[in-house]
Amino acid sequence: MPALPVLSWKQVVKALEKSGYRVARQRGSHLRLLNPSKTLFPVTVPKHSVIGRGLLRKIISDANLTVEEFLMLLRK
Repeated sequence: MPALPVLSWKQVVKALEKSGYRVARQRGSHLRLLNPSKTLFPVTVPKHSVIGRGLLRKIISDANLTVEEFLMLLRK
């Protein structure tokens, strides 16, 4: 399994948008992203300058992606 980089919230949101998620709303410093296909669960991303590796792994899991798929979305 490849190592996860430390990313900002903007990079995480951009990668999730490439997989079909869209920002639905924001409450405070947290963004809620939804996938219009309705088959995937909503994903919450905090607007932190640095998203730690553990939280990033949880976000990827919530989006029903593998680490490899997420890293490919970052490179697109």
